[in-house]
Amino acid sequence: MVGPSAVGDGPGAPRSTPQHDFSSVRRSRRRGVSPAIRVRPRRELRAARRPRPHRCWGHLIAAPLWPMHGANLGTLLRTCDAVGACLAVPPFRWVDEAVARGNTLRRPGCVHRVGSPLSWLAAERAAGTRVLGVELADEAVRLGDLPAARGRTVVLLGHEATGIPPEALDQLHAVVEIPMVGHGHSLNVAVAGSLVLYKLAGLL
Repeated sequence: MVGPSAVGDGPGAPRSTPQHDFSSVRRSRRRGVSPAIRVRPRRELRAARRPRPHRCWGHLIAAPLWPMHGANLGTLLRTCDAVGACLAVPPFRWVDEAVARGNTLRRPGCVHRVGSPLSWLAAERAAGTRVLGVELADEAVRLGDLPAARGRTVVLLGHEATGIPPEALDQLHAVVEIPMVGHGHSLNVAVAGSLVLYKLAGLL
């Protein structure tokens, strides 16, 4: 039998796993007492949300202009609705169907359909829009250091495999990098875009 002093003593010694006592929570539930954490019901959440989709505020625009997987577009559209942003999509024939298939919102979101991605980016930049690319690059801003957007901002997302095309890099004002400690090359484009949108919206 191992004595108490032999567990967790000394450098490198294994530490005992803390045992959580949930018996008090179970007793509270049996007595009809509410637990310490209250999960809000759906009817309460619906009452707190907007009764209708937001209009085009023109503040944040997620721009996956070279998509490979249609499912990412629907995921990004749901994030755009959550943070009050819009989605810009390229003029591919399959994009509209992919957005409709992947979108689980009950009401339509704000979607901008652009022509030539490079021409659209140049026009946005000329109009004073700040264009941020999500890419692994030198002198990139770490996600944690990214401030909330103060003006109209485009979040440019590249191809899932090859990233942002070289010819589009000249249209960027800055690049945002999401730190990773695993062995994967990059995050899913919808996940990466969602993280950056939440940070720019000031919700993180």
